[in-house]
Amino acid sequence: MIEAAAKGRVVTQLYEGERRFDVAVRIVQDGDPITNLRNLTVSAPGGDRIPVAQLAEFVKTDGVAEILREGNVRRLAIKWSVRERDMGSLVAEAMQKVEAAVKLPQGYTMVWSGRFEDQQRALGRLYVIVPLVIFIIFVLLFGAFQSVGDALLIMLNLPFALIGATLALYLWSTTFNISAAVGYIAVFGVSVLNGVVLVSSIRQARDDGLPTREAIERGCAIRFRAIVVSAIVAVIGFLPAALSRGIGSEIQRPLARVVVGGLISSTALTLLVLPAVYELLGRRRTAAPPSLSP
Repeated sequence: MIEAAAKGRVVTQLYEGERRFDVAVRIVQDGDPITNLRNLTVSAPGGDRIPVAQLAEFVKTDGVAEILREGNVRRLAIKWSVRERDMGSLVAEAMQKVEAAVKLPQGYTMVWSGRFEDQQRALGRLYVIVPLVIFIIFVLLFGAFQSVGDALLIMLNLPFALIGATLALYLWSTTFNISAAVGYIAVFGVSVLNGVVLVSSIRQARDDGLPTREAIERGCAIRFRAIVVSAIVAVIGFLPAALSRGIGSEIQRPLARVVVGGLISSTALTLLVLPAVYELLGRRRTAAPPSLSP
């Protein structure tokens, strides 16, 4: 009776061909809703009509508009937005302050969820995927060049890209998130590719009989345009996303900024530092005493 008086009670269904409609009964009353509920009568087992006021206590108070449940347990969500702060550090600080100030009664539990939970889950996967990807890259480079030194030399492009990507996030005042982490992986791939192109050209020049310094100069001269053009094309392609301010840009902006900064530093250091390191390693190999065999 209370349901019928308050919002209507579904009593049957009406079919029109394949369409189905609920048929509800509702008690239409004028005046104060609380007074009408008090005076509402229900049938007793003996047939008497008893007012609801004799069966229930009516109390007017403030309460939640909706009671949420999850896993058969009542749930109350407290939400807030994150602006101009890294989500991980902000939630970690909030956890410390809440733990120190809030003591939950027995039977209550507190769970930090939402985007923070998704971020922690994704970072947990990245902690496994990124080292695995780096190891696979090293194995493939070793298989291609048959040299641990050349493979490690090409892997030197990873910190080159890391420097520019991190500086880009700092200079643009962008917080680190999952999108930025994916950008690091993308820029690592492009950086390694540039290193492979340069080292392959230098090795080819050395196979042609040129000394180390001349081989480096020839390899850099041949591959300079290819490396710079590939970096410029990628930077120009990601620059609009890095500078965007529209709706949804907060997702693509960190990735684009990481790629732009990483490619700039990686390209410059690949062309300047990588040849110098290659020559230094070549001198050490030349200066090493020959091994004696019986």
